[in-house]
Amino acid sequence: MTLLKAITFDLDDTLWDNHGVMRHTEEGHYAWLLDALSVWQRGRGDAELALDAETGMADYLARRQRLAKAHTERRGDFTWLRLRALEEQLEESGLNRSAALMWAAAAMNEFHRLRVRVTPHPEAVELLTELAARYRLAAITNGNIHLKRQPLAAHFPVAIAAGELLAPKPDPKPFLTALAELEVAPEQAMHVGDSWDEDVIPAQGLGMQAVWIAAEGDRPLPARVQRIAHIRELPALLDWLERR
Repeated sequence: MTLLKAITFDLDDTLWDNHGVMRHTEEGHYAWLLDALSVWQRGRGDAELALDAETGMADYLARRQRLAKAHTERRGDFTWLRLRALEEQLEESGLNRSAALMWAAAAMNEFHRLRVRVTPHPEAVELLTELAARYRLAAITNGNIHLKRQPLAAHFPVAIAAGELLAPKPDPKPFLTALAELEVAPEQAMHVGDSWDEDVIPAQGLGMQAVWIAAEGDRPLPARVQRIAHIRELPALLDWLERR
């Protein structure tokens, strides 16, 4: 194996279990918005908006989907889609433009506060600390988690939010951007992630090593691709690869 100098990581369902996090974040930030907005309007003596959690959320999702179709270049920029959808919904529900912008931004701040409430796998901190002594590390994610506020941020001097590049994985751009910032060639890097289509295939296609995290998987592995069931198995895999 070519001398490995850098490792890039996906985040959700790679370094933590993302099950339930998005549902809690989705429902939580919208419920916060409705409650806070109601208090604000009552304090001003304004009529409350005719929005409720169920129909409001359904409309919010539909607006995001329409925006993604209308602005295909933004399809992976989930923060932008959510913000624009909330602004539209609030303004069309009766808020003036400035208030709609203010409350949409406040709701997205609450979204990011909830979104980073993930629990890394118990092995993650020690693993990344040890790897940082041997390799340059980076994070590459399609998620709209606030990268500087997520619990493992200190371990990633390079962190790429693919949606903000308007090039969500499997687009090669976020991988190439990370490699450029790490100052390594693709063959000197490895990408670790749980998605076959969004992590393994694009990384392998660029000439990177790729590690697919999948508890089960019977598909043939192409050149430069390995499978492990959990991130805790990565050190043993790296040792094995270096001995080859």
